[in-house]
Amino acid sequence: MEYRTLGTSGAVVSTYALGTMTFGHETDEDGSHAQLDRYVEAGGTLIDTADVYSAGVSEEIVGRWLAKSSARDGVVLATKGRFPTGDGANDVGTSRRHLRRALDASLQRLGVDHVDLYQLHAWDPVTPLQETLSFLEDAVRDGKIAYGGLSNFTGWQLQKACGLIEKYGWSPLVTLQPQYNLLVREIEWEIVPAAQDNGLGLLPWSPLGGGWLTGKYSFDEAPTGATRLGENPERGVEAWARRNKNERVRAVVETVRKIAAERGISMAQVALAWLVDRPAVTSVILGARTLDQLNDNLAAADLHLTDDERTHLDAASDPGAADYPYGGPGVAQRDRPVTGGRG
Repeated sequence: MEYRTLGTSGAVVSTYALGTMTFGHETDEDGSHAQLDRYVEAGGTLIDTADVYSAGVSEEIVGRWLAKSSARDGVVLATKGRFPTGDGANDVGTSRRHLRRALDASLQRLGVDHVDLYQLHAWDPVTPLQETLSFLEDAVRDGKIAYGGLSNFTGWQLQKACGLIEKYGWSPLVTLQPQYNLLVREIEWEIVPAAQDNGLGLLPWSPLGGGWLTGKYSFDEAPTGATRLGENPERGVEAWARRNKNERVRAVVETVRKIAAERGISMAQVALAWLVDRPAVTSVILGARTLDQLNDNLAAADLHLTDDERTHLDAASDPGAADYPYGGPGVAQRDRPVTGGRG
């Protein structure tokens, strides 16, 4: 396993994190603990959960593992708050009231007095951002969290948050957790540059595109059986009907398949190795149902692709953002002579 700093902080984490969204829902407690044991055995350090994963059960499972694990001191623990934790009007969002209760409840379920990384699970259009960020600052000063981070923020939302933090001299955010994989590269247009400019490390989720990049789904036959799309073919952004006729998806999957065959490794390992070496990426979040899936993913821990392999994958997965305002006609050039006016 390799290691990088958590954004511009001094905390060091493994380049692969263990996501726990399956814990308590798709993976029972024994299976979850087996994954945690295997992950730390492989040198993994960053465990990511959230208060809404299995309605809090995921945090409880992680907490019971922490209580009995000798690896506790080496774990960098991350959780999130923002989504509904009850039926009340104030049981959702990033208000000071909700986040205070949500964080305390997470700490209780995890059985700890602080977490290393506390992330805003998504943007809240209702709560003033200054209120939210001041809560994170207070949580840092109270010793309940070491660092604050974001998840599922757009570029302008990220920039606004970092601007307010700089204005008030608060503790800087260290990470952004976005969806990012060979099939979802649009964050490279604005979100990645914004993260880089503000020193935030990326913690990509869904690195295997909901299973599409493992090769387990056919383009010609709807999925069945004990897989996420087998149980629900229309599940989320990875829905079968949404992707099975997409020529770019086909091109990416076939390119991954070709490189995997030439290397003698799994398609998942190729997709993970491409992502872990993308600019600004700190740690890629693995999410497995089974120990076998996790073991296959962990085999990518020391894998790096060649320049030629990356070039082929980049070309196949290019989302095509070549036009205004990202490039092409109408975009200002650095060598444009200045003649007055703002253009």
